Amino acid sequence: MRIDIWSDVVCPWCYIGKRRLETAIGDREDIEVVFHSFQLDPSAPSAEPAEGWRPASEVVARKYGAAPEQLEEMFGRVEQLAKDEGLEFKHREAPWAGTIDAHRLLHLALAEGGPQLQRSLKEALLAAYFLEARNPADHAVLTDVAAAAGLDRVRVEQVLDSDEYAEEFAADVRQARAYGATGVPFFVIDERYGISGAQPVEVFRDVIARADADAKPLVTVTGAADGDCGSDGCAI
Repeated sequence: MRIDIWSDVVCPWCYIGKRRLETAIGDREDIEVVFHSFQLDPSAPSAEPAEGWRPASEVVARKYGAAPEQLEEMFGRVEQLAKDEGLEFKHREAPWAGTIDAHRLLHLALAEGGPQLQRSLKEALLAAYFLEARNPADHAVLTDVAAAAGLDRVRVEQVLDSDEYAEEFAADVRQARAYGATGVPFFVIDERYGISGAQPVEVFRDVIARADADAKPLVTVTGAADGDCGSDGCAI
């Protein structure tokens, strides 16, 4: 079974949804997970602005016109849900920054190490932002995080200094639109079932079970029976 996930590395629900999916998968080794690119805010800067990096919480407050108490409620709710999944979010002062370069490295990880290396990098990038409030657009941060996750440092630097995997990033965004996904996380299970949002663990388990059932061929057992019912009714 394959699960494709469209998400961003600065999306709190993507991290929470990832954790819930992992709980639903458990120790199954027959499920392959592949991450795809989606940028929540294309207007976020990918290089340090002249006025310096602004905290994402400030941008969120302006975007939604949230008063301080409303902002506290918003962040507090997400932080509590994250804590329920074993995550201690510290992202209030994390910078508002673009994530294209982080996504390009995720494509590099997939190309050079397969889904497992990509999954390790995805976790490392999410942890860097949400647990450590590090900058996802800073090339030094990205290089350190990627190298620690298992990628070759020189190769990472080469990709960051170029536009390599930019088309793969754009293709992911186009595919998300083709699926009708306007937000993330968005999960596609075995190219049959789409799940939008950080759904409860039970939802993921139910859809995975349904996909399992679909993948199993029908086996008909023949032999003596008392009777059966057909289109003409039941024999008595």
